[in-house]
This record gives sequence, structure tokens and C-alpha cells, in this order.
Amino acid sequence: MTERTKIIFIHGASSSGKSTLARAVQAEIDPLFWHVSIDHIRDSGMLPMERFRRGDFRWKDQRAAFFEGFHRSLVAYASSGNNLLLEHILEEPEWVSDLALRFQPFDVFFVGLHCGLDELVRREAARGDRKPGSAADDFHRIHKGQRYDLQLDAGQPVSNNATHLISAWTSRRGPSVFERLALEASETAAR
Repeated sequence: MTERTKIIFIHGASSSGKSTLARAVQAEIDPLFWHVSIDHIRDSGMLPMERFRRGDFRWKDQRAAFFEGFHRSLVAYASSGNNLLLEHILEEPEWVSDLALRFQPFDVFFVGLHCGLDELVRREAARGDRKPGSAADDFHRIHKGQRYDLQLDAGQPVSNNATHLISAWTSRRGPSVFERLALEASETAAR
């Protein structure tokens, strides 16, 4: 039997430390994992960010197609046999069940990265590359009602969180949260 492609999905607020954690995990974990995020697309020049800033295009008009393409690309990467270390913010409530269904063929480990509000605001200001208030908005919304295979505190040292994540991922048993979410979404769709 062929082993299922693996996705470690790190979900957390803007500026919570998802990228830092993903890089630390990627440096230590076996087998090989691709590190994938929206920031990689934005920072690569793939999107005409300057034109959005100038007002040539409105992000609001492009957002739905962008995220649909991003979510489809994740499936394409994983379907080709690439293990993914995905960092993403589930900004829309329907994305959870949508991705659970899309990711059904894969072995998904869902990690919630939590960071205190004061620290998020401090990090966002220090970065200077985020819309002010994004981190606070995420803090109040994105973890509500979410179930995770593992929850981590961004206030802990990154190396500790990376070690804990790898250990929990390696020793996990039973169906993952995403497997249960996919089953629930399938049952809801069948009604």
C-alpha cells in the first residue's frame, strides 16, 4: 500500500510565529516537507503588490479567486506526492470544511498556534508589513470553535514547540481532526 502524502497544517493569527515554527520544524523533521504559505506567494513577486497598494486593482475583487487557486494548488502539490508543511490563516469559516474535503486523500495533522493579544499586537507593529489590526482581528476570530490535533503556545521557545510538534506528529494515533471534519462535511452534504 502506498503511504499517504502528509500535510502538517499550522493555523494561527497573523504575526503568531507560524513561519518561524514551520522553518524550525522543516529543519528537523523526516521525511522531506515543503514549507508553503501565502507569504511565499506575496513576497516572491507573484502578486503585483505595488499595483494593489497604488489602487490599480482592489484586493477585495481578487481575493476569492486568489484563495481558491491557493487551495487548489495545495491539493496539486500533495497529489503529486509532496509532503506539505502548510501555514495558513483560516479567515473564512467555510474554508475549514472545504479544505477537509479537499485534503481527504492526505494524512493531515492540524496544529493550532496560539499567541496572546498583547504579543500579537507588538509583533505586528515590529514587522511593519501587516495591516494594523489584522493580528487582533485574527485573535478574536480564527480559533473560535476550532478543533486541533495539537495546540501550541507561541510564548514558548520555538525550538521547544518544534520538538513538541514533531514528537506529537510522530506518535499520533487514530483519525485526525481533518479526517473527522471531512466525514462530518460529507454527511452534511449528503443530507
